[in-house]
Amino acid sequence: MDTPVTSPCRNLCALDAARVCIGCGRTIDEIVHWRSMGDDARAAVMARVRDFPVSPSPRTSPLPERPDPPSS
Repeated sequence: MDTPVTSPCRNLCALDAARVCIGCGRTIDEIVHWRSMGDDARAAVMARVRDFPVSPSPRTSPLPERPDPPSS
């Protein structure tokens, strides 16, 4: 039996301006559809993000934090 392809998520989740995760290198569509992808599609994503740097590079930055909502 084949081993399922696991997620490349590193729990460093934030999207850059191009909507690519700075933690794992997946696009927002790849993240959203990961569970419904077949193993071949997952393997293709893993091949692309295999060498993604562990820490964010200087060209990327996380989205700014949302301000606290006004208190009532």
